[in-house]
Amino acid sequence: MSETNASATRITPGNALRPEDIALEVRTGLAQPGKDVAEYALRLGDDALILAQRLGHWISRGPELEEDVALGNIALDQLGHARSFLSYAGGGLVGEGEPAKTEDDLAYFRREPEFRSAHLFEQPNGDFAVTIARQFVVSYYQFELYRRLTESSDETLAAIAAKAVKEVDYHRDHSAQWVLRLAGGTDESRKRMIHGLKLVWPYVGELFEDDELATRLAETGAAVVPSSLREDFDRLTGEVLKEAELEVPDVPPAPGGGRRGRHSEHFGYILAEMQVLARQYPGASW
Repeated sequence: MSETNASATRITPGNALRPEDIALEVRTGLAQPGKDVAEYALRLGDDALILAQRLGHWISRGPELEEDVALGNIALDQLGHARSFLSYAGGGLVGEGEPAKTEDDLAYFRREPEFRSAHLFEQPNGDFAVTIARQFVVSYYQFELYRRLTESSDETLAAIAAKAVKEVDYHRDHSAQWVLRLAGGTDESRKRMIHGLKLVWPYVGELFEDDELATRLAETGAAVVPSSLREDFDRLTGEVLKEAELEVPDVPPAPGGGRRGRHSEHFGYILAEMQVLARQYPGASW
């Protein structure tokens, strides 16, 4: 994207936001995240990027044509969020005087331990019910997170969240409707929905774990303490599960570690598929 195609208008929650606008502001120094904000943006960008890669696999494989389109659109929304967060993070992850890292630098040329996504996002799609269960958790978590980030003291994070929360609200409705439909459908669909929730619930806890970075940024108003999201997440997901006559799975938590660069055995395969072209032909354009 050339600079002439990007707006130099200062980013605010009230303005339309594109990743190209953020990249331009980072390159020209109008937006310059500190190290902590950059690391935080990297987490959120990695969550969205890895989920987009997972959901993209459903294109042409959905149980019905409309779901091909729906999951493809949700993947595109997540990719858009990832581009914005990574474009912003790239301005704060370099030394003084060094050019900012681009979204492509961060997506295609990092190694596995350098990614900061939580484990839930890298979990395999499984069958359709497993994917819906993952979407159910992710969309309710992201909605609460982005809703609060619209009040961030960091203008760029607030602006990205203001755009993303509108899209994630649709993702939330989509997943809730499918939870109800599968739970209230046939014996087989209900069994698979219950199984899907049991598979993804061990990874819920990691989303709400506090650490020094999030706590430090929350004290400045830039970020949200993850644990502060849990009460609303439990209440709202609980309302859907109650209507579906389902219970919160009683399963032990997974170890986690994604925020520290420790990932499951699934992650390497995601990177291999996502990065192969860029690494084989670095700098290629068409």
